[in-house]
Formats: sequence, C-alpha cells, structure tokens
Amino acid sequence: MSTETLRAWLDERIGLQYLIELARKKDVPLHRHTIWYYFGGMTLFLFVVQVVTGILLLLYYRPSAENAFESVQFIMTDVEFGWLIRSIHSWSANLMIATLMIHMFSAYFLKAYRRPRELTWMSGVLLLGLALAFGFSGYLLPWNKLAFFATKVGTDIAGDLPVIGPFLLRFLRGGDDVTGATLTRFFGFHVAILPALTTFVLALHLLLVQKHGMSVPPSLTSHNLPRMKFFPNFFLRDLIGWILAVGVLAALAALFPWQLGEKADPFAPAPAGIKPEWYFLFMFQTLKLLPGRILFIEGEVIGILAFVIGGIVWLLVPFLDRPEENSRRTRWFTFAGIVLVIYIATMTIVGYLS
Repeated sequence: MSTETLRAWLDERIGLQYLIELARKKDVPLHRHTIWYYFGGMTLFLFVVQVVTGILLLLYYRPSAENAFESVQFIMTDVEFGWLIRSIHSWSANLMIATLMIHMFSAYFLKAYRRPRELTWMSGVLLLGLALAFGFSGYLLPWNKLAFFATKVGTDIAGDLPVIGPFLLRFLRGGDDVTGATLTRFFGFHVAILPALTTFVLALHLLLVQKHGMSVPPSLTSHNLPRMKFFPNFFLRDLIGWILAVGVLAALAALFPWQLGEKADPFAPAPAGIKPEWYFLFMFQTLKLLPGRILFIEGEVIGILAFVIGGIVWLLVPFLDRPEENSRRTRWFTFAGIVLVIYIATMTIVGYLS
C-alpha cells in the first residue's frame, strides 16, 4: 500500500486531512513568558511515563497484604530491569506533581484563567487533585512500614473532618483500621477509578486548550506579538525537553534507586518522625504547628477546614478575580499568589528539616 493510498484510507475514516489542517493553523505566541508554556507538555509526558511504567509493574504486582511487599521485592530483585522501572515510576510521579504545580502557578500569575478559559483552569485544578490522589493511593501499594503508618496518619486527618469525617475514614480504609482491605481499595483507586476520571478530565482540559489556544498575559494583549508554528517548531522544542526528562529520570533511578524499606507490621510501633510525601508536607507541618484547641474547636479541625475552603477558593479563582470589575482586586490576587508560593515553600522546607 503506497503512502498516498494509506493517507486517503485514514482520511476517509478519521478525517486525517482535517487534523493536519488544524495542526498547521495552531501557533504559539512568543514573548518573555513563553518558557512557561513548556511545563504543560512536560507534565503530560511524565503522565505518559507513569501510565507505561505502571502497566509494566502491574504485570507482577499482587494487591494483598500477604503478597504486596513480596511482589514488589520480586520486581526489584528478580525481574529484569524491574528495579529501574519501579524507580522511574516513583521518580516520574514526583516530577510530574512538581511540573504540574509549576504549570498551575505560572497559569495563575499569567492570568490564564480569565474569560473564556475558566473551565480550562478548573479542569487543571481537578487534575492536580487527581494527581495528589494518585500519589496518596500509590504510596501504600508497596505495603512497607513507612507507607502503612503514613496512610494511617493521612486517613486519620481525613476522619477529623466535621460531619463527613467518620464516613470518609471508613470509606478510605474499608473498615476502622488500615488493613489488607485498605490496600485492595487503594489499588482499585490507583489503577481503575483515578485513571478513568483522569482520562475524562485530561481529555476535556486538552480539548479546551486546543479550542482557546495559548493565553497571553494581560499586559501584552495590546501588543502585536510574533507567533511560532506549533508543528514542527514548538513541538520539536517540547520533544527535546522530553528527551532530557528521560535522561534525568534514568540518572535519578540509577543513582538514587527507590528503596522498598521494611514490610508493614500493623502491631509494630509507628516509626519516629514519620512524614508524608513532599507535596503534602506543607499541610502536615501546618497542622503540627496549630495549638490543640482554638477557642472551643480542635486546632486540627480548623486547619483541615481552612485547607478545604482554600481549595474551593483556588478552584473558583476565575470567577473571583474579574478585572473588568476591580483592578485593585486583581493586584490582591497576584499578591495572594506570591504569599501562597512562599508559604508552601517555607512550610515544606521546615517540615523536611524538622
């Protein structure tokens, strides 16, 4: 079959010519903030790495309290390049959340959530929430000592929420305590429910990005900015970034292979100084610093409620920061974003060092 025949065959079935024309028309504005556009593509690439390595791990992993730890041990010691695949899966998960946060905060400071991109912003915030849920559910799967007690602490915090806390605690654990039922439940979240939700929200996010194109910062909207063709110019730059990311992942996996630790023992005492993953550390440290009681309410409950309200406000930013109504409010939102970044960075460092 010749190339032209194959092209005609595909065009008749999937509208290939329409997709080619769409790619030809797509372009990217060039200005001093263009570099931030690359973090969206990098996050997507790391997500693909997560999917591919996760499928490979799934071939050998056994989701039960009796076999989970041993199956991961088998992957790391007996499966060819199993240690490398697991380390790349763990490192790429951390890098993906880091690039996702950079992408989200750059969109915030460039005001990329403004009309008509409100839904693009909201779908991005939902994707961050799903990425954190992936991290939380995946952390328990090796069924090691650290993951067991970190999950116990994390689900205890969720259980402190007013009204829905007790229900949420039992829903997450599959009972009153962290057991094999919790592991099976987290495995289901990690490989079925969260991927299904992420596929839907990610497809919506990418569709909206294609529909509205790359946003331009408000200070540059009146300028006649030069533009770069997405294919092949911007895409090739993205590709170079992805190749570099593969090199970084391989180097991290080889030099700092992800450790398995000791098998979880529900009857053993919790290890001293237990901490969650770095992306939850600022919240964990905040709750640690709050006093036992504030007025007549437990300090931890107030802290959890503050994070829930903060998350809702973050989701609704496009509807709260409307420049046509009040430019002073816009400056306050920028200032609040800077304070938030400093707060997250400071509390993460303090939590790591303490």
